[in-house]
Amino acid sequence: MQLFISAFRNVPDPRADNVRHDLVEVLAIAFLAVLCGATNCSEMAAFGRTKLKFLKRFLKLRHGVPSHDTFSNVLRIIDPKALDAAFAALTATLLRALADGGVIAIDGKSLKGAYDKGRAFMPRMMITAYAADLRLTLASLAVEGGNEAGAALALVGLLDLKGHIVTADALHCHRAMAKAVTTKGGDYCFTLKGNQEGLLSDARACLAKARRRRPRSTTGTHGHGRGETRVASVVKVSQEIAEHHDFPGLKAFGSITATRRVEGRTETDVRIFALSRVLTPAALLQTVRAHWDIENGLHWQLDVTLREDAQRTRRDNGPANIAVLRRRALDVARRDTSTGSLAIKIKRAGWDHECLLNMLRQMR
Repeated sequence: MQLFISAFRNVPDPRADNVRHDLVEVLAIAFLAVLCGATNCSEMAAFGRTKLKFLKRFLKLRHGVPSHDTFSNVLRIIDPKALDAAFAALTATLLRALADGGVIAIDGKSLKGAYDKGRAFMPRMMITAYAADLRLTLASLAVEGGNEAGAALALVGLLDLKGHIVTADALHCHRAMAKAVTTKGGDYCFTLKGNQEGLLSDARACLAKARRRRPRSTTGTHGHGRGETRVASVVKVSQEIAEHHDFPGLKAFGSITATRRVEGRTETDVRIFALSRVLTPAALLQTVRAHWDIENGLHWQLDVTLREDAQRTRRDNGPANIAVLRRRALDVARRDTSTGSLAIKIKRAGWDHECLLNMLRQMR
């Protein structure tokens, strides 16, 4: 627990000097509450009151447990970037396990319940960098004004990308993003679609021209009445094409043809990628497959296990800060080596103090 307390001391406190509750203690209780399944500020306060004797093992709590209004006020005004950076410092040692070529997936997620009255069509959004191989959040940022592409560029600026492969969907396949990734020492694998029409056209031509002689790799999955076969291929980009498009670091194009058979129907989908590293077809399949863990391993868990889309916190920095706490709570829960699903581990942490402490210890 002392590791987290030390990390929270790095979060600036914008409140007046005469406040009653210490910021570190407020953040510590908020995080532990989310780790044990709390979904809003009222539940954070209830968690604190219920666990008062346990919390006093680590915290002074001279004025008792903060009220739900105190939790709300603090989370509305502190800087989400500073809060996320405090957690990033805790996980820095874990990131050394990310091997060369490890995938860092970047994707945005709407906080569907976090919208102002009458503006359900425009909920808040968070963008996250996720180490797919480690199943660990590296950094997350609130998207301002719906500008997900701009937020992704700011997110890349926070990361050490040396030796790693950044994956992203077609929204982020543009020159500024390619330059940002390669400048930070990383490589990219971007989905290529119609927003880069000229580049996509040349990619299709290059892949078609080399169809007969380029190596391929095939994988397949079958189950639950559905089967899918994926065939990947990669072709190097000529210097002429790279210079013509002025796309930083472009070295190759890749394609994956997915054939799905569902209840007797067959569907075929071809996805094309811009690459700054000449991957083998097998490596392209692994990289693209790893990218989707940000959907299945992070976003799905946030909604199903922590009920993120049902949350109505919506004022000021509140949605972003609670979203940061959720993502980092999943990091801690995933490090726990005990048996059981994430949902069970989170409930067990709320029931059993020793289980909670064991979770926290495994972040060392």
